[in-house]
Amino acid sequence: MVRYSKWAMAEGYGACLINKPELVRDMVRHVRNQIDNPRFSVSIKISSGSLLANALIPWNFRIHEDLKKTVDLCKKAEATGVSWITVHGRNIEERHQPVHYDAIKVIKESIHIPVVANGDIKTLKDAENVHHLTGADGVMVARGLLANPAMFAGYEETPLKCIQDWVDIALEHGTPFTCFHHHLMYMMERITSKQEKKVFNILSSTSAVLDYLGHHYGVWS
Repeated sequence: MVRYSKWAMAEGYGACLINKPELVRDMVRHVRNQIDNPRFSVSIKISSGSLLANALIPWNFRIHEDLKKTVDLCKKAEATGVSWITVHGRNIEERHQPVHYDAIKVIKESIHIPVVANGDIKTLKDAENVHHLTGADGVMVARGLLANPAMFAGYEETPLKCIQDWVDIALEHGTPFTCFHHHLMYMMERITSKQEKKVFNILSSTSAVLDYLGHHYGVWS
């Protein structure tokens, strides 16, 4: 995977591929032709400045400023055998601006394969609203699930059982501390006070985190 950076965009990777529909078409077609099983899921993920090709990951891309070009790109992808398309409803330059759900709706109405909507979905209610606004077949959530991995189980905030599960998984698999701690900071964002965050976020070892969770929340005591 090539992560977002100016050099990646300058070299023609990632989201700028929305300006090269013929290249994307040829890439998808080449992958599809290498697989004998016609029911096998083939897809490409293009989001912001990253490019990740995988046979099991949906194609996720940002919209073009000219929506007609985006629709054309989707139709080309559909014709080459992409299993479904995930649309992040912002263009390349947009970061925190409102998501263009109307554009996702136009794309959904223009093709016949499933469309998944992506962008600013932080709660289950958001997911329901985006589904209603776009008519999409599903939603893709990133930061919202980092903050609450139990979102789709109906929880408004991360339950302690979920935190315990993450601790168990991380310890079992030897997850590096930075990743272990970072995910916990996301998961505890809504259940800790400002003062608690100041203390928890500067913990610097797994043992310190475990001691804190055990003392304050009865997790991994």
